[in-house]
Amino acid sequence: MSTPPLHGRRIHITGSIPEDTAVATTQAVKAAREFIELLVPALMQKGATFVVPVDAEKLRSADGQPICFDWLIWETLSKNLAKRPGNAVNPLAVAVQHHKNENQVPADKATLWDSLRNSDLVSIDNASHWNMNSKRMEIQATHGDVLITLGGGEGALYLANLYHSAGKPVIPLNFKVGQPDSGSARLFTQALIRQQATRFFQCAGSQAPHEWINRLNFSDRHGNPDRVSTVISLLEDLTRPTVFAVRLLNPKIAEFKDVENFFTGVVQHVCEQHFRYTLKVVDGKQVNDEPRVDAEIFAKLHRATVVVTDVTASRANCFIELGYALGRGLPTMITAAEGTKPPFDVESIPTHFWDPNDTVEERRRKFLVYWNANIKRPPLVQMESLVP
Repeated sequence: MSTPPLHGRRIHITGSIPEDTAVATTQAVKAAREFIELLVPALMQKGATFVVPVDAEKLRSADGQPICFDWLIWETLSKNLAKRPGNAVNPLAVAVQHHKNENQVPADKATLWDSLRNSDLVSIDNASHWNMNSKRMEIQATHGDVLITLGGGEGALYLANLYHSAGKPVIPLNFKVGQPDSGSARLFTQALIRQQATRFFQCAGSQAPHEWINRLNFSDRHGNPDRVSTVISLLEDLTRPTVFAVRLLNPKIAEFKDVENFFTGVVQHVCEQHFRYTLKVVDGKQVNDEPRVDAEIFAKLHRATVVVTDVTASRANCFIELGYALGRGLPTMITAAEGTKPPFDVESIPTHFWDPNDTVEERRRKFLVYWNANIKRPPLVQMESLVP
């Protein structure tokens, strides 16, 4: 039985509203909040999980509407726990805060927050002493799989850039709850350009990204149930996170057949069936986004979620791509056929040596053991702040 496409995927909904009610009317804000109240339970029913900040709740002076949507999301999660499927994964939400936020939780939200934070439903990540929105956004982006924006300003743009840099989808919505030249509105206007739409997200089905953006181009006559249904359909159509394959591709080299069998029978199976990734290979046979194959390779490598580099036959280009992946700090699995002698210390850079004579089931088992032992290995070089 296949796993539903949104099962376990971490959705990050971000945005805010301005003080000026001429820019974001009370009616428009209420419509956006109703949309979130419908979208979050629909995602929960699909097995999705969430990234949600924890902070104070500032209210707009003109009408008392909350500036941000975060506590609305927390409340909606709490009210709809019964809608989660039986096999839903925890945590339901990753909460991102800094060291002062616990004392800034609104009094009327304290009971709600305490019930969640003391359960297995919530995992808390902390920006420690950094009382800066940008630092918390960086943490949020590391946890999220998909960003959905509505309203907002520079913060929404900053988060969108973080997600895009990591190769993660950005879904801008066109609710009229912000300045037309900033935040989600600016992102949406850019995404309406056919050539730009593919930079926001990629789809697995027959509809191209620009076609989806046009479907998201809602007017006032579209009710929130229709909007939610369209957004859910798009999220289910998104391509899965990618594992980029660096490997021997020349069929004239003796080891090619064994490498081909290892990737098709073992790596692809583990990545796509066990972890729900998509294995991406660039060998010049695909329709490319870039004018040159080498540019295509590094563009896809740069935004991969995980990299599997096989150094069988010690091809120079594989080592260049391996170095790029390690320098980028991507989770990198290094493999080679038994008997390969890589030109680096395999004790300091753990390498999985596979035996072509093992059964496919045994090779899958051994590769999975290696994957689980190394997927969370920290980067070779830890980025340290100048000011601790």
